[in-house]
Amino acid sequence: MSISYGAEGQGESTGNKEVTVIDMRSDTLTTPTKEMRVAMAYAEVGDDVYGEDPTVNALEKSAAALVGKNAALFVPSGTMGNQIAILTHTNRGDEVIVDAGSHIAIFEVGSACMFAGVQLAPVPDLMAGETAEKIKNAFRVPNIHYPTSRLVCLENTFNRGGGTVMLPEEMETAADAAKELGLRVHLDGARIFNAAVASGRDVKEFTCHCDSVQFCLSKGLSAPVGSILAGEKEFIEKARKYRKALGGGMRQAGVLAAAGLMALKMTDQLKEDHANAKILAAGFSRIKGLKVDLEKVQTNMVFLDTTGLTLDGAGFAEALEREGVRSIPVGAQSIRFVLHKEVSQEDVLEAVRRAEKIVTDKYR
Repeated sequence: MSISYGAEGQGESTGNKEVTVIDMRSDTLTTPTKEMRVAMAYAEVGDDVYGEDPTVNALEKSAAALVGKNAALFVPSGTMGNQIAILTHTNRGDEVIVDAGSHIAIFEVGSACMFAGVQLAPVPDLMAGETAEKIKNAFRVPNIHYPTSRLVCLENTFNRGGGTVMLPEEMETAADAAKELGLRVHLDGARIFNAAVASGRDVKEFTCHCDSVQFCLSKGLSAPVGSILAGEKEFIEKARKYRKALGGGMRQAGVLAAAGLMALKMTDQLKEDHANAKILAAGFSRIKGLKVDLEKVQTNMVFLDTTGLTLDGAGFAEALEREGVRSIPVGAQSIRFVLHKEVSQEDVLEAVRRAEKIVTDKYR
């Protein structure tokens, strides 16, 4: 996203110079296309709580077919989709096996224990390889002292892992291990289309190994809001009631679902985001004092290591912000950049130039 701020223009200014803001904090920053806005304006609607919104119904049907499930549910957010899945799969007092760095464990406000009454079993580096063996090790054998292991939650792409892809073969091995233990498998597939596009595989090759999957329409795909929870018909019927209990009944939601239907057709453009991420990573890696693990730049995320600077991650992110480049510090010496359709290749090259200027002028 590029926004111009001048001394006499809108928003804040940096001295008297015009600054183009390059915002790479998240791919949630994608905005609806003109076609989406028209579709939203003229969407056919009804009351979705009664199952009478034709556009929502069309979105749910299309989304379910796309990921190879019998049914789907339109929800306001990915967090709600994940939490409805946990509520639907588990009983109070159960335990859910997750990666210690997963979105569910870190970024969902403790809602698994807040709403479902379950305990999370955070496994370090669950998604980093040998996942099946780690699931087996985390499983609780029946014992009066233990909670019941009920569910495994995988995440693809893995945000805290650098936007890395868990290939279908790896997912199959992990899911088989879980099912041998009687565990259900939920996929937090917020960016599952990034995984499919990056690996050149059909999305169904990933989702077929899971009992349920959540994916976002608002991350990189331009829809203004919304996610999909998909699974078997009986699972979705139960999930629909939990959506209502959590306040997710959205009435004439076809206005939003119309954008979601168009988002489902925009997955191919994620290739450009991936290409720009590689350009950004390569550019950063050539700057003395900055490091990027290029092997982990598989999709639309770049994690920058600042240990070679006199600034920590937050300090360098602040310096970048002053130069009009927005990012998110995610560790003492780490900053995350996420590429999306609002950031062009020219923006990427300019971001690298500004980063190099900061390092050269001040901190090397």
